[in-house]
Amino acid sequence: MSRRKINTALISVFYKDGLEPIVRELHGQGVQILSTGGTQSFIEGLGIPVTAVEALTSYPSILDGRVKTLHPKVFGGILARREEDHLAQLEQYELPPIDLVIVDLYPFEETVASTDDEDAIIEKIDIGGIALIRAAAKNFHDVAIVPSRNEYALLLELLQKKNGATDLEDRRELARRAFLVSSHYDTAIFQYFHREQQEPVFKHSILDRQSLRYGENPHQQGVFFGRLDELFDAIGGKELSYNNLVDVDAAVGIMNEFKDGEPAVAILKHTNACGVAVRPTLLDAWKAALAGDPVSAFGGILIANSPIDLATAAEIDQIFYEVLIAPGFDEAALELLAKKKKRILLRIKHWNIAPQSFKSLLNGVIQQDADLATETEGDLTVVTEKAPSKAEVADLLFANKCVKHLKSNTIVLAKGQQLLGMGCGQTSRVDALEQAVAKAKRFGFDLQGAVMASDAFFPFPDCVEIADQAGITAVIQPGGSIRDQDSIDYCNEQGLSMVTTGVRHFRH
Repeated sequence: MSRRKINTALISVFYKDGLEPIVRELHGQGVQILSTGGTQSFIEGLGIPVTAVEALTSYPSILDGRVKTLHPKVFGGILARREEDHLAQLEQYELPPIDLVIVDLYPFEETVASTDDEDAIIEKIDIGGIALIRAAAKNFHDVAIVPSRNEYALLLELLQKKNGATDLEDRRELARRAFLVSSHYDTAIFQYFHREQQEPVFKHSILDRQSLRYGENPHQQGVFFGRLDELFDAIGGKELSYNNLVDVDAAVGIMNEFKDGEPAVAILKHTNACGVAVRPTLLDAWKAALAGDPVSAFGGILIANSPIDLATAAEIDQIFYEVLIAPGFDEAALELLAKKKKRILLRIKHWNIAPQSFKSLLNGVIQQDADLATETEGDLTVVTEKAPSKAEVADLLFANKCVKHLKSNTIVLAKGQQLLGMGCGQTSRVDALEQAVAKAKRFGFDLQGAVMASDAFFPFPDCVEIADQAGITAVIQPGGSIRDQDSIDYCNEQGLSMVTTGVRHFRH
């Protein structure tokens, strides 16, 4: 018979929120309640009879509470199958069968987040609770397990709807949730002990699962594993989609390069920046970024390194965008932007970038250190007879930050801290450069005196030749080709300056 009446319940929880209606329902249905410590006191405070586990085991809570439920009279009653042989043993050893176990584990993750006191953290590693969860879940054919507060509502519904009984499918679902809780809990503990090791580990488990409307396309399912609330306050708009999340990740990555400088704005489309600018005011930065490619900006992802003021918000509000990210929004700006109900507004809490990145492929996952290298003026080696001017150095570093976040092969053209044209995702660097030049000219930019950045070295001098003909006067690239000198020689002949960084920024 798959339906089991609950006659005896063991309750041992850390947080008591939401427990009262369950306890009252169990009492009303004549269920004997066993409990320990603070949970026992809570139930007694409700005026409901409860049997202390110590009375069952004849052992008090010992070792500062580390041992309370670890006893055969507890686990025997949970693990016994409701069949003749096991029931006979329960009777022989005077072990009461336990039909329901309610556990809420010690808050290990919350403790790790709130203190560096290792003794306090270790004491929040639950032993008895996790053992109760696993035991009850293993015996789901006969026992119902409630492994966290998240299942309180489900249990109360079952108790009321089925008059204090559970069916096999109910208990199987609760067991599934129980092993999900236990695996997440163990992973969190492992991560704490693993924190100083070099080997990577995924931060989030299946518990941090958020279903998305769909994946890249409507016929693909999508799920996000993570905690967006750790990074953003969502203050307006619809839920983020799969594609939104991919683009937001790219946006945070590029703006991380500019987070501590003058006001900056980036506009992204399909993970690639189509507009980037740095200016003395955010409004000017927005206008310059938008000018980089006002066509591609339609439906894009917008990000700023400074709070959005009303003047900037009024300009942004004139175009259609998917997501706007900023460290803050002035009250008047937020009131204006929030009128567009489907536009997503995110307040970023911090600019921390994960130290590793992961990608699934074939029948596994590849992992690498994130590309956190950002070159400064001290990292530049002048390889031509002519050195770049101070203004050109600033533009070269700006362009190099941009090129790092575009799909390879890629070229960036910039002047005056503004992205003028970019070519990305091309099968040759010449194609990328020609695309960048064409885009810049399409939107009316004069490339005379602009600079060029490349994500990788030039195997031939063709790119510097094309750049020179377009008006480029300074180049930044990693260097490292056996034919570097060919490009350097051309620059010397034509009066261009070139610097190398020694750092390649491929992005596949």
